[in-house]
Amino acid sequence: MGIISWIIMGLIVGAVAKLIMPGKDPGGFIITILIGIAGAFVGGFIGSALGFGKVTGFNIGSLVLAVGGAVLLLVIYRALKRR
Repeated sequence: MGIISWIIMGLIVGAVAKLIMPGKDPGGFIITILIGIAGAFVGGFIGSALGFGKVTGFNIGSLVLAVGGAVLLLVIYRALKRR
């Protein structure tokens, strides 16, 4: 996937993660995209390590892994911001 694809995937994944975990987070749109992109990497890494697959493009399996990674990062981000 190219850089534009990662940004689009990050936007989608970040938005879905925010829908799953609504709340007030500092940073807005840019942080949502960055959490989505990083979530795709984290989800792909964890999915590969556990044998679930990896993020390979715009498909349902990749989207689920990426959203899972983004939700995990959002939980960590919120925990760090509370301190």
